[in-house]
Formats: sequence, C-alpha cells, structure tokens
Amino acid sequence: MEQYAVEMLHITKRFPGIIANDDITLQLRKGEIHALLGENGAGKSTLMSVLFGLYTPDEGEICINGHPAKIKNPNDANALGIGMVHQHFKLVECFTVLDNIILGVEPVDKLTFLQKKQARDKIMEMSEKWGLHVNPDALISDITVGMQQRTEILKMLYRENDILIFDEPTAVLTPQEIDELMQIMKNLAAEGKSILFITHKLNEIMAVADRCSVLRKGKYIGTVDIKDTNKAELSRMMVGRDVKFAVDKAPAQPGEEILRVENMTVASRQHSNNAVKNVSFSVRRGEIVCIAGIDGNGQSELVFGITGLEPLAGGKLFLKGKNITRMPIRQRSISGMSHIPEDRHKHGLVLDYTLEDNMVLQRYFERQFTKKGFLRRGNIRQYAEKLIDQYDVRSGQGPVTAARSMSGGNQQKAIVAREIDKDPELLVAVQPTRGLDVGAIEYIHQQIVAQRDAGKAVLLVSLELDEVMNVSDRILVMYEGEIVGEFDPKQVTVEELGLYMAGAKRQTAAEETNDETVKE
Repeated sequence: MEQYAVEMLHITKRFPGIIANDDITLQLRKGEIHALLGENGAGKSTLMSVLFGLYTPDEGEICINGHPAKIKNPNDANALGIGMVHQHFKLVECFTVLDNIILGVEPVDKLTFLQKKQARDKIMEMSEKWGLHVNPDALISDITVGMQQRTEILKMLYRENDILIFDEPTAVLTPQEIDELMQIMKNLAAEGKSILFITHKLNEIMAVADRCSVLRKGKYIGTVDIKDTNKAELSRMMVGRDVKFAVDKAPAQPGEEILRVENMTVASRQHSNNAVKNVSFSVRRGEIVCIAGIDGNGQSELVFGITGLEPLAGGKLFLKGKNITRMPIRQRSISGMSHIPEDRHKHGLVLDYTLEDNMVLQRYFERQFTKKGFLRRGNIRQYAEKLIDQYDVRSGQGPVTAARSMSGGNQQKAIVAREIDKDPELLVAVQPTRGLDVGAIEYIHQQIVAQRDAGKAVLLVSLELDEVMNVSDRILVMYEGEIVGEFDPKQVTVEELGLYMAGAKRQTAAEETNDETVKE
C-alpha cells in the first residue's frame, strides 16, 4: 500500500452560514507537486489552513507519513515538517526581512544571545541557491509585494520543512519570477520535498504539477494526472462550464483625452532616486492603455501619484482638462476617477468593516446613502446586495460578512464591483484579476472592455503578459521609472515586450513618432 506524505481524510469545516470544506479527502504523495484548483471561495485556502493548524476541522482526520496527527496550531505543523506560504502574507511590517524569516526560530548561543550573523549567512546562502534574492536589512513596509513573497518562501525554507504549502504563490510575481519559482518548486520536489500548490493559473498547473485535485463550492470534484488532462477539462471541472480564454472586443474608438500626465516625477520611499522620472502620456475616452513592466519599476508609484496616494515631486496631472495635481483623493473620486488598487488589504478594504460598508466606502456621504447625517442602512444593504449578486461575490453571511473573513478572490471582486459601479470617467485598474479564477477573470475582463465601449478611459497596470496582450489597445512599457516604449498589441510579440521590460531595448523619440504616424 502506498504511503502518503499527507492524507486529509473526510475533512469538514464549517463557518457561520457556510460549509467551507464538505467531506474532502486529499492525498499528497512523497516528492510530488500536487495542485489544488478551484474557484474563489471553493475552500482551498481553508483546507490548507486546516493542514497548517490555523483551523481545527469539525470532522475528519489528518495523517502525516502514515501516522495520525493532531495539528492544533502552526507550531504543531512546523514540528511535523509542514510549512506554508500564505496568500495574504504573515509578515511584521515594521521588522526587517531577516527578522521576519527567523521569527520564532531565532538562533541563540549558550547564553541565549541572538546570533544574527549566523542567520544572515544561512539566509544569503539559501537566497543564492534558490534564486530568491532579498535585502535582509530592508523593512517589510518598504519592499515590493514580490519581495515580500520571496521573504515568505525563505521563511519556510529556513525552517527546513519537508511538506510545503504554497497558497497562490505566483499571484504577485512577474512572469520571469514565476518561471524561476516553477523551477524552484521542481528542484524542491527533486530533493524529496512534497508540495501542495494552490493556484488559479492553469498554465502553471500544466507546467509544474504531477497531479491536480479540484474543489467546487466546498466539495471535492476529483483528482487527475496532469499528463492525462488539458486546460479546458480542468477549467470545466473547476467552474462547471466551458470558459473562453480569449477576450472578445471590437477595435478601440478613442475619443477625447480624459487623463493627461505631463513630466510626472514621484520620489521613491526606498532610495534617494526618483521612482517615476519625468513621465508623460495620455489616456483617451474609449481606449484601454496598459502599463506593462517587471514589478518594482515605478508602476506602483506612478499609480500612487495619479490617484493621490503620493504627492508629485514634479509635473502636472489633468483629468478632463482640469488640473488635479494637488487635488485630494476624495475630490479625484468625485471628479470621475476610480481606482482598483494593487494591495487590496492596504488600500482597497477596511478589513474589519462589513462587506456592505466596504461597498459604500467612497460614496457613504451621497444622498442615497445618508440623510441628515445618518446612514440609510436599508439603502446601503440593498445596494450591496445588488453588487454581490451582479459580481457573484461569495461570502458566508452576505452583506454583513466581515471583509477579513472572505477569500482573497472574493475580496478582489468586491473592490472591482465597487469601483466600476461608481461609473467613472477614468478607471485605474492595477492587477484587477490578481488571485481570481478563470471564470472570474473572464467576467472582469468583460467588465473592463464594457467600460471602454461605454466611452470610459481605462488605465490598466498588469504584470500578466497574457492580460496585457489580450485586453489593452495600447501598451506603454515602464523600466526604471521611465516609459521606454509604446506599442500596439496587435503588432508586437511577447518576446519583444520582454526585451523592453528587462531594459535590453528602448525606443528613441523618432521611433515613437513613427509609431504614432502608423496608428494615425
């Protein structure tokens, strides 16, 4: 009889108003990469949180290496050799990368003095070995989301765990970083480590997994060998219907200029150089302009400057011809700007508020939601229910669910619903499909294209090259804080874009002029 590294047998986990895991059995072989696939809110993260000791199952049992195991907390999981990289990072923002990695397993000498040099040497050796380059002295609050992801992976490897859980590890990585991570996972499996890999990305499952188990609405659908299946079949198992991978859209009909960025400069929080350097571009009504680039090349700061989260060090911003350079965030919102932020927890939601309160965060003062200084609770509830239904936002208790308790994908859907329903003139969408399943991605892309077709201007910032190529009408590539190229997605290859994203190529002013002439 085959001995498994992990057996989760008949696991059931209930929360108020929802059965997150309904009699699920999952078996992980030693040395295999086993993908766990499912829609947002299908119960994947809950099941892995049960294995890691964050939740206790209501029914069922767990066996590790053939022996029944009681996992009451993450310390029990670590003692059994189980490590987990969480979808929403468990990092202390005011600590350094090094302090986060060693937290809880600090190396000390006989007199219990902390041996940081020893830990640093081990971490630098590991980061070199696995290609997970980090600055050990940087504060978590100052580094990119991609760097935080690497810190989480190093935290797990530092503890020398043999069973590794990756909860959507590529949701925040660039295409190059994803390729590197896939290789790292293969190397770890080759060294005998057993990997559970939660993802929505079918390409990654096909590239790296040995087997895949599918969950739908909390129930186990089945397990397949990757060599015997394809993307269409996996998506059908996951969503229960056929999914279109291509984005249907007619050619753009650009109109008047909605956003104009003139010589914009934004200072960096991390170093003395500017993060955005003298950038100029415009977005017109009826077009989707996409900012492409490798994470950390100034895209975040560019968006912070446009949306008012950071002051400009230089330059001007115009929305529908009106100077908004020093305009407060609320005024930008009222003037017709919507923002789907990169970090849904930091800038998108108030996690301890209910879903309905989050839905009206930027509109609670409008007449339909407030009367004589008091919130009109009935109207807010009605409005939230409409958006929840329209965007299929799944939550245990509907509008009164705490945002914190929802799955990452459903949190994202709530933000997208709120920002698009404001009927903006300009939609700034940063990684709008991050952490979403193929069915939800299909729907969000349709909504973005519908905004364009309704005569809105869309500024899309994406690290997903498939998304960049499929959704945009015009592509601007950012490298080290500058726009280094402008392209028509129909006339450029992914490989060509990659060269500009990596800084290997740069357009001259003459080339850009020629591109404009061709477009006209």
